[in-house]
Amino acid sequence: MKGILRELWRYRGLLFWGVLALFLVDVAHLLAPLVIRAAVDDLVAGIGERLPRYGLYLLGLAAMTFAFRFAWRMLLFGAGRRIERDLRNRLFSHLLRLSPSFYLRHTTGDLMAHATNDLEAVRRACGMGVLLAADALFMVSFSLVFLVSISPRLTLYAFSPLPLVTLVVLGFGRVIHRRFERVQETFADLTERVREAISGIRVIRATAREEGIAEVFAGTNRAFIRENIALVRVWGIFRPLIGVLGGLGTAIVLWFGGRGVLVGDLSLGDFVAFTSYLGMLVWPMMAVGFIVNLLQRGAASMKRIERLLAEEPEIASPPRPRPMPRAKRIEFRGLTFTYPTGSSPALRDITLVVEEGMTLGVVGLTGSGKTTLVRLIPRLYDPPPGTLFLGGVDVRDLALEELRRAIAMAPQDVFLFSATIRENIAFGRPEAREAEIIEAAKLAGLWEEVEAFPEGLDTVVGERGISLSGGQRQRVGLARAILMDAPILILDDTLSAVDARVEEEIIRNLRGVLRERTSIVISHRISAVRDADWIVVLDGGRIVEEGDHRRLVANGGLYARLYELQMSLAR
Repeated sequence: MKGILRELWRYRGLLFWGVLALFLVDVAHLLAPLVIRAAVDDLVAGIGERLPRYGLYLLGLAAMTFAFRFAWRMLLFGAGRRIERDLRNRLFSHLLRLSPSFYLRHTTGDLMAHATNDLEAVRRACGMGVLLAADALFMVSFSLVFLVSISPRLTLYAFSPLPLVTLVVLGFGRVIHRRFERVQETFADLTERVREAISGIRVIRATAREEGIAEVFAGTNRAFIRENIALVRVWGIFRPLIGVLGGLGTAIVLWFGGRGVLVGDLSLGDFVAFTSYLGMLVWPMMAVGFIVNLLQRGAASMKRIERLLAEEPEIASPPRPRPMPRAKRIEFRGLTFTYPTGSSPALRDITLVVEEGMTLGVVGLTGSGKTTLVRLIPRLYDPPPGTLFLGGVDVRDLALEELRRAIAMAPQDVFLFSATIRENIAFGRPEAREAEIIEAAKLAGLWEEVEAFPEGLDTVVGERGISLSGGQRQRVGLARAILMDAPILILDDTLSAVDARVEEEIIRNLRGVLRERTSIVISHRISAVRDADWIVVLDGGRIVEEGDHRRLVANGGLYARLYELQMSLAR
C-alpha cells in the first residue's frame, strides 16, 4: 500500500476537496433520519402543521446530496484517472530506457498486462477504493455518534458482530491479494500467446499449425479462467459473509429495540431513527468487502508495477558526460566482448581504426561477430571500459542520447511501425520535408515501387510492415537511416533480401552518401563491400584478414574463397 499512498499524496488537493464533498453528502444522509424522527413523533402526538416544513428540509437535503455527489465523483474519480495517466506515462518512459537484457527476461505479454490490467487495478484502488473507505469511515463514525445518543445499550448490541467482521476481513484480504497476483500472471501469459500468434501468423499458416496454436491458447485461456474462478470463489464467499454479519446486527436491534418500544423505554421516533442509522451502517459493512477487494487488487498490481519501475537500465549516460567530439574517428583497442547471457566471447581482441570519412567493409561467415561489432558503437550493448573510442573519447563517457543521435543504423531485420511509408522513413527525422523523404527513397532504390502504390508514400504498411516484401522493408529501413543524415552510417547486411541487380543499383546510389560520412558496411556479399576503403574479415569473433579488395583476393584466404564462390554462383 505504500506505493498507492505515495501516488495519492501527489493529488492530496483533489482528494481533500473530494473527501470534503463526500462528507457533506454523508451529512445530508445523516440528517435525514433526524427529520424523519421529528416528523414521526409529531404524527404520533397528532401535530401536523410542521409536516410541510419537514418535507422542504428533506427536499433541501436531496438537492445538497445531488450537488456534492457530482463534485466528489469528479474530484475522487478524477484523481484516480490522473494517477493512472501518470503511472502509465512513467512506466512507458521507463520501458524505453531499459537495456536489451531486460527484454530477454520479460515477455511482451507480461509488460502489456502491467500497462493495462495492473494500471486499471491501481486506478480503481485510488478512485473507488478511496471513496468507499472515506464513505465507510464517515458513515460508521457519525452513525455511531447518533446511535449512542439515542440508545447506548442498543448500540452495543448492534456492534456485537464487529469482532467477527474484523477477523473475516483480515483472513480473506490476504487470500484475495495472493489470488489476484496469480490472475495477473496468467493474464500476462494469455496476452503473450495472442501477441505471438498475431506476430507469427504467416509462419502459423505456412506450417498449417492453426489448430495446434488454438489448442495451446485454449489451455492458457483455461488456466486464466481457473485462476479467476478461484478468486471469484473467495470473493463470492467473502461478500455475502460480510452481509450476513451486518444483517445479524440488524436482527439483534429489531429484537431488543422492538421490545424497548413496547415497554416504553424507547419512543417510536427514536426507534425509527435508530433503525435508519443502522440501515446506513449496512452499506459500510458491505463496502468493507469492496474496499478490501479493491485495495488488495490495487496493492498487488502496484507491487508488480513497482518491480518494473525499480529495474535500472544497465546501459545509461555517465553522471558527468564528456562533450561530444567533433571528429568521428572510431577506434577499437583490444576489445573482447561477451554477451551477458553468453559463456564465451563473441568478439576477441579486436583492434581496428575507422578514420573519419572512411568506409569500412565487414565480411564474415554467419555467427562470426559482424553485428556484435557494430552494436557496441551506439552502446546497444556496453563495450568493456577503455576498448571503444569515438573521436578519442571512450563511448562510455559520452551522453547516450548524443552518441546515438550521431549514428544512423540500418539493420538486416528492420522494424517497421504500423504507419505509412512516409512516417516510417521519417521516423528518425519527423520534421523532414517531402523532397528529402523522396530523395532518401530514391537512394535506397525504393521510389519506383512506392510510386506504383495507389497511395504512394501514404501507403500504410501494416503491423511490422506485413504488406511489404522483405526487400522492401529493408529498403525502407535503409531510407530511414539515410534521411537521418547522421555523421556515422552503419549498414548491417541491409540488402540481404534484395536481388543482385537491385543491390548493385543501390550500391551505386550510396557511393556519394558513404563518402560524406564515416561508414561501416556489413554484408555477406562481397559485391557490397568491394569498393570500401578498408575491409576486415571476421571469423570466430577475431579479425583474421584485413586490407582492400585487391589485396584480400590476392591473399587467397577466407575472403578470396568467399569471393570465388559468389562469382561462380553469379555465372
